[in-house]
Amino acid sequence: MRLSYLKALVAGAVAGLTAIGTGLTDNVLTPAEWVAAAVAALGALGVVWAVPNKQKLEG
Repeated sequence: MRLSYLKALVAGAVAGLTAIGTGLTDNVLTPAEWVAAAVAALGALGVVWAVPNKQKLEG
């Protein structure tokens, strides 16, 4: 169970940092770019947390 939380946090951090890195191509982060980074981070965090891990098949 802890793994799903960790995966979600890592996914959110990677998505947010990627959006910030993209916004920094002109060396300035506008408010819209901050919002885009927050939406990307929260969206990735929510999607990864909501999707259940694949169950191991017994047999």
